[in-house]
Amino acid sequence: AARSRPPPRRAARSRRRPEGKVACGAGPGAMPGRGALCLGLLLPVLLGCGSAQPGVCPALCECSEPARTVKCVNRNLTAVPPDLPPYVRSLFITGNPLTDLPAGAFPAQRLPDLASLNLSGNHLRTIEAGSLALPALRQLDLSGNALVSFSPQAFGEGGSPLEELALRGAVRDHGVLPSLAALLQSGALRNLSRLELADNGLLLLPAGMFTALPALRQLDLSNNSLVGLRNVSFQGLGQLQSLNLSDNSLGVLWNSTLAQFRSLPALRHIILGRNTWVCDCAIEDLVAWLKESDQVEGKEALTCASPDKMLGKALLKINGLDLNCSVPTDLPSQLQTSYVFLGIVLALIGAIFLLVLYLNRKGIKKWMHNIRDACRDHMEGYHYRYEINADPRLTNLSSNSDV
Repeated sequence: AARSRPPPRRAARSRRRPEGKVACGAGPGAMPGRGALCLGLLLPVLLGCGSAQPGVCPALCECSEPARTVKCVNRNLTAVPPDLPPYVRSLFITGNPLTDLPAGAFPAQRLPDLASLNLSGNHLRTIEAGSLALPALRQLDLSGNALVSFSPQAFGEGGSPLEELALRGAVRDHGVLPSLAALLQSGALRNLSRLELADNGLLLLPAGMFTALPALRQLDLSNNSLVGLRNVSFQGLGQLQSLNLSDNSLGVLWNSTLAQFRSLPALRHIILGRNTWVCDCAIEDLVAWLKESDQVEGKEALTCASPDKMLGKALLKINGLDLNCSVPTDLPSQLQTSYVFLGIVLALIGAIFLLVLYLNRKGIKKWMHNIRDACRDHMEGYHYRYEINADPRLTNLSSNSDV
């Protein structure tokens, strides 16, 4: 019985080493490859912990990873920080002496989720091709800059998902208008739903500037110096809901423009306040449209700016007797009619003159013969006097005869 009991030291040793447990020690009884095996198991864990660390915030910016927001406001930046964290969704770089956006300024691979980009209040002058080619960009604010060059390929070759573009006060240099119009007409911004072009001092807009924006819903052209919309086409803007034309220099809206407004079924908010309406007979179509349309907001407040006798009069209260139609509305056609009438009158006078000459042809012929005879007698008298003065033999005779 005593021999069948196990030694106590062996039982204790077996309890310290549970079944399935591997020790990473390097004691005298350890296996030779056990340390290498443990290092191989720990290396992926260490690498995984290193890759899970969040992106580092640029030194001159403020970052909020929970809000996925980075703000670099009034930091005297002259270039876009190259180490923006990849989690950023809303980026504010404002109030800096930033002058140029080169290609790849915002790498698409490093910023895949950047959806809202605010670059207002900088000193941006040049936006190069490919500088804004971001796959998730929805909102872009470039207001308060002084743009001189805006590449039509700024958003890349394949188009952009951009939905809102703010250019308030950014295109005061009207030399940038052709490139901006080329960008809008290229079809790269077909998803654009809001476009703001206020405070730019625009006089005229390039023809067909908005024709490739089928998703546009809000268009702000307020606080410019627009004098007319004859070359502006709103065709194709079937989803346009709001059009702000306030604080411009519009004197009249012609019937072609009014017909375009009528053809847009979703357009229900047109703002025309604080314009210089000229209340002569050319404004008659605009007044009739205002009275029948429900598209214009605050149309009761629209008043005449000229002539003096109509100053301050509400457009809705104008009737045909109030309009000054002494100046023809279509001056070229009036001049053409006048020239035709003048030609007819001159032709009639010429025909009458020829008829009178024909009826008095005998008297005119006799009168012409009399004039011819009188001229001939007069010339013979001059010829006779010349012969007498030229002959010395007849000089004394003519002198005696004169005495």
